[in-house]
This record gives sequence, structure tokens and C-alpha cells, in this order.
Amino acid sequence: MVKWVGAFLIIIATSWAGFEAAKLLSLRTRQLRQLKVALQSLEAEIMYGHTSLIVASQNISKQLSKPLSWFFELFAKKLGKGHTSVKDAWEESLKEIWRFTAFKQGEYEVLKQFGETLGQHDRLSQQKHIKLTLTHLEREEAEAVDRQRRYESMVKSLGVLLGLLLVILLM
Repeated sequence: MVKWVGAFLIIIATSWAGFEAAKLLSLRTRQLRQLKVALQSLEAEIMYGHTSLIVASQNISKQLSKPLSWFFELFAKKLGKGHTSVKDAWEESLKEIWRFTAFKQGEYEVLKQFGETLGQHDRLSQQKHIKLTLTHLEREEAEAVDRQRRYESMVKSLGVLLGLLLVILLM
């Protein structure tokens, strides 16, 4: 009886690990889409609303789910304190919330580059930088969707099959 309970727990644990790994693949895709929407909202706030970065970031943070809402909220707070430049506030905020996201290094580099141009140019140039960043993020999203489509079901199955293999080897 104890063997069967142990075998069942092994299968449950490895299956759970497989499903968590698959969840990260879909979470990355979802967060990339949310980030693109956030940047489009930022563009609209800058171009048509003529709002400051602080107010625009606060507005965007209310529209998003966590962890991206935390990022824009933190960015707005750092700008509001006035201790750092826009670039530094963006980069510090990015570093602080990075561990909570499912993003990869490519997205980090794109966002870091965008932060270097944020607030440095007039509205039309800023719009061009946002469009460029969106183009880069679309490329990253296409890669994330491809990885998700390729590996999501495999990772789930691998978790279950690894559990079964462990049970067979231990019995």
C-alpha cells in the first residue's frame, strides 16, 4: 500500500512540474501581448493625451495585470520622486520586477534599449521609438508562440512519462 501511495505521489509531482513548465511558456506569450498593449497605450497617452510619463505610467498600471502593472507603478513612483533620470528609473524598475516575469533575455534587451530613448526626444521621435520597440516585441512574441506551440504539450507529457519511468525503476 505504501508503495502505491509513493508511486502516486511521484507521478503527481513530476506531472505538476511538467504542467508548471508548460505554464511558463504560455505565460511568456501572454505577458508579451500585455506589454505590447501597454506600449500602445503609452504611445496614445503621449501622442494624443499629452500626459506626462508619470501620469501615463500610473494610468497604464491600472489597466494591466501583475507583474506588468507593478512595473509601470514602480516606474511612476521613481519618476515622481525625481531622484533619477527617466532612463535610470526605467532600468531600475525593470530590474526590480524582472524575476516576476516570464520574459527572456531578448525582451530585457529590447525594453532596456527602449528605456534609453524614453523621454529623450520630441513626441514624433518618441512615437517612432515606440513603433520600433513594438516591432521587436512582435518578433519576440512570434518566437514565444512558436516555442509554446512546439513544446507545451511535449513538456506536459514529459512530466507524466518521467513520473511513470521513475515509478517503474523504483518498483
